[in-house]
Amino acid sequence: MKLYSYCLRHDGGAAPNPFWNICTLVICKPKIREAASKNDWIVGLGSANSPIGDISDCIVYAMRVIEKMTMREYDEYCQTSLQNKIPQWRNKYGYRLRVGDCVYDYSDGEPPKQRWSVHDERNRKRDLAGKYALLSTHFFYFGNKPVKLPDNLKEIIHATQGHKSNANQPYVDEFTKWIKGYKPNRLYGEPQLKSEFALDKEDVRSKCASRDLREDEGDETFVE
Repeated sequence: MKLYSYCLRHDGGAAPNPFWNICTLVICKPKIREAASKNDWIVGLGSANSPIGDISDCIVYAMRVIEKMTMREYDEYCQTSLQNKIPQWRNKYGYRLRVGDCVYDYSDGEPPKQRWSVHDERNRKRDLAGKYALLSTHFFYFGNKPVKLPDNLKEIIHATQGHKSNANQPYVDEFTKWIKGYKPNRLYGEPQLKSEFALDKEDVRSKCASRDLREDEGDETFVE
């Protein structure tokens, strides 16, 4: 079992997507999506410059990987069993439907079509480079109500780009014991950037796509 930790600078509800009783990581973080295995933990930590202040010593979400699918398998799964994860960008009544992470449509084979979503064509290469979708039915999402890490777990904090994994190995058991103090599969808070996705902000899609592209480009060279 490994524990992957990284700084989640932009918590908008798409990556991770904690809605509809299953937490998924399908876009962004290609290195983690490619490397992680079933039963590994993915932990998103807060940013010093988050919209709610300095939360760099806090946890925003954690998910234990229950299933790992190819991107194509995930698209097929969503079309049959998890349709609310398919983005409905122009749905003016459902924020959660807008930020769906089933962005790539394999109905007509490969290369997949890109659904209208939080990402645009600039993100395609790195999204697909991750190859896999990570799914969890054992997760903890705190969002804009992040929880401080105890002192004995602060070594898993990774403030720069990229992620930690091997360096976290001594803390895996301590982390799993600590997180058991919270009830799983609950949304304790809302995404920190939820307000950005108001329909009257026409540039939000491009802004989100640009931001995630910069993050993923930086991630390629920072792993420990």
